[in-house]
Amino acid sequence: MDTISSYKNRALETLKGNWASAAVTTIIYGVIAGASSACVAHVVSGVETIWSLALLPLGWGFTVMFLDLVRGKKLDLTAMFDGYKDFLRIFCTMLLLGVYIFLWTLLLIIPGVIKGLSYAMTPFILKDNPEMKNDEAIELSMSMMQGHKADLFWLYLSFIGWAVLCIFTLCIGFIWLIPYFETATAHFYEDLKEEYQNESVAQF
Repeated sequence: MDTISSYKNRALETLKGNWASAAVTTIIYGVIAGASSACVAHVVSGVETIWSLALLPLGWGFTVMFLDLVRGKKLDLTAMFDGYKDFLRIFCTMLLLGVYIFLWTLLLIIPGVIKGLSYAMTPFILKDNPEMKNDEAIELSMSMMQGHKADLFWLYLSFIGWAVLCIFTLCIGFIWLIPYFETATAHFYEDLKEEYQNESVAQF
């Protein structure tokens, strides 16, 4: 695995020439996921939860878009909606993922954080394995993350300072921070996947 600074530098390099499209995509995602949810909650009381669940495939699509970017493809806004082409598989797995994290968090915050890190690669695994779903994808993420949860935690933590600064820009800075974060995480997954595959081959 690479260093935190290297993942962030690689993310910046990947985003060169793609910042505008990444920012526009983030704005559109934010409007759909945030503003639309607020409108639904205001207009139809009690429907907000249902609407939030319906947006799970959108959140998945937004995350894995940056894996495509890391792999040399241009950001395609329509790819953000790919989760709806395979709705049941993506929806059920992401819902199950959220339920597991919620239940672990009920015990204590720290177990919830640890499990969240263990499950963090699930969206990418779903993209790379079209036949995989539910517990199978989540369990593979747990297996891949063994010994690497701290690595991902420190990578996440390294963005805290930028997040605080974004708050002082009336949150406008998040339009660029979110793509930066997602791209760095996608690079982390690529290295983790390669390492996991190499270790699996070495066992035979």
